[in-house]
Amino acid sequence: MSTATPSAFAHITPNWFAAAMGTGIVSVAAASLQHEVAALHVVADLFWFLAAAILIALIGAFAAHWITHRDFALAYLRSPAMFPFYGAVAMALVTVGSATGVTGANYLGHSAAVTISITLWVLGTTLGLCTYVVMMVRLVRDAGMATAMPFWLMPVVPPMVSATTGAAVTTHLTEGALRTSVLVFCYVMFALALSAALIIATAVARQFADNRARGVDAIPFNAIPSLWIPLGVIGQSIGAANLLADAARHAVAADTADALHTFGLVYGTAIGALGVVAFIAVTTVTIRALRGGLSFSLGWWSFTFPIGACAVGANAFGIATGSQLILAVAAALLLALIPIWATVAARTVNSIRSGALPAPA
Repeated sequence: MSTATPSAFAHITPNWFAAAMGTGIVSVAAASLQHEVAALHVVADLFWFLAAAILIALIGAFAAHWITHRDFALAYLRSPAMFPFYGAVAMALVTVGSATGVTGANYLGHSAAVTISITLWVLGTTLGLCTYVVMMVRLVRDAGMATAMPFWLMPVVPPMVSATTGAAVTTHLTEGALRTSVLVFCYVMFALALSAALIIATAVARQFADNRARGVDAIPFNAIPSLWIPLGVIGQSIGAANLLADAARHAVAADTADALHTFGLVYGTAIGALGVVAFIAVTTVTIRALRGGLSFSLGWWSFTFPIGACAVGANAFGIATGSQLILAVAAALLLALIPIWATVAARTVNSIRSGALPAPA
């Protein structure tokens, strides 16, 4: 590695893209809720603008980082602690692309918005599958050599996000083999992400149990925000199961579509119940940590995307079941997310200004 004094560019790590993820999901969630509420259009538009601006700035800074400080960039890529956050890059692309496909059409025109949306989906999905494969290879190769942590989910979750947003992508494709193939591909990504998430969640749970047995904290104090990441998987998977089932009605035979719809309902019911319990537990732990002096870090962006993902999942499940109660839960999650986003965003800006965090550009 170079011995030159690192500049601000040397600190542009992939976890900065969590800011684009956390901002974009607000737009996606707002756009997915009931459209007759005028305020939701304002929220979707505002957060799409912000997410797009953040993503463009980060892509530019990240590219400059790789050009001017390639040694640092390669070190981050090889780092077991930093590599998982390349999943944030993939998810940022897909999330902002999804928001562009819905909200961006009002400003860019339908054709341009759809083109950008699909392009970002393809790029994000490709990168997400790469992070997935690399992470799974590392898990097999280095089994038992590192402490399992919730952020290990970051590189394997992108295919689930691609599956969820892929439902909308299929609506822009011509009917026939292409649309059906993309739908099947999305279900394959759903299965890949879910199976990997279960493997990692089991390893994390075992690690936490071992820590408690040894009389140490189940998770390092400053890593508590990462406990929210599994909730993102839960929300995205419920959304994927039900959004893809709805998309299937225009791509496969009626009996197959009905079976997929039933699967979405059963899956949403079972995993949704688990999600409620997990949400309460993680919220309780987080409140205690905040009261105990949890210091700010970029990890706080983990408070945003999972809540937005749960809002999207709850909305999709509410529409599939026709439940006004579940739709109300989705709206409540969005209402809770906006002040949380504002807090994390403000703390990020203040920390950059004070020098506590390196600037992303």
